[in-house]
Amino acid sequence: MNILLVNCSPVRNGATAEIMKMVQFYLEEQSMAVQHIRSICIDDYNINFCKGCRSCHKTAKCIQNDDVIKIIGEYEWANIIISVSPSYWADVPGQFKVFIDRCTPWCNTHEPHAAISSGKKGYSIALRTGPNMKECNRIIESIEHFYGHMEILSMGSLGLCSVEYKEELEDRKTEIKEFCSKIRKDMYIDAEHNSNNI
Repeated sequence: MNILLVNCSPVRNGATAEIMKMVQFYLEEQSMAVQHIRSICIDDYNINFCKGCRSCHKTAKCIQNDDVIKIIGEYEWANIIISVSPSYWADVPGQFKVFIDRCTPWCNTHEPHAAISSGKKGYSIALRTGPNMKECNRIIESIEHFYGHMEILSMGSLGLCSVEYKEELEDRKTEIKEFCSKIRKDMYIDAEHNSNNI
């Protein structure tokens, strides 16, 4: 089972990155089903803005040549995608939103469209500095909307409020570990299902 952790934040060493480290640790801790885990940060890629030309609606390809195709390659490699996003004005950071916009060639709302392999599953984790879960839910909805159009099945989400610095995650380890336990359980169910179908 290949797992891709996506840091939707441009900050490589903040609370978002710390959550990714914790998720990787908890998934590897007790899971025989994990074969490989990769982590990427959205800010490590050169992603141009969508020009809104809609040429991809006819060709299933973007006219621009940048790193979007590299990220899509990571999505193709993965069986499970876990997106971890902080709140930037009550939504995903702009860098990740630009990537979502540029995934229009793979969007299932027009024909022809490109596609990543079927059967992928997605999870999302949102964090914010304030106490209101509504903002986390909005971030999760943005990610799950993206998953839906990429035909990645949304399997679960976690919202973490009142987190600004990574040091504040010490008291949230139980929540994160329980969320990872759900992911592991889903993986075991899939592995068992697949072995029964062989």
